Amino acid sequence: MTRTLEEIRCEGLDALRQRLGRADTIRFLQQFETGRGDYASERHVWVDTTSLHQIADALASRRDRVAATE
Repeated sequence: MTRTLEEIRCEGLDALRQRLGRADTIRFLQQFETGRGDYASERHVWVDTTSLHQIADALASRRDRVAATE
């Protein structure tokens, strides 16, 4: 029988909790955090200074480059 990814995830978390306890399970999982910083404010740095026209031009340029390699 093939288990779903959700079943495997739950069983894995249960195994970690049984072996490490709640606090150390959290500490273990925190090692795999993928980001740092404040994305919302960093995003405004480029969003607030980039026009819709510039974004459209960049997309068109990318589309042209991809089409040229196909």
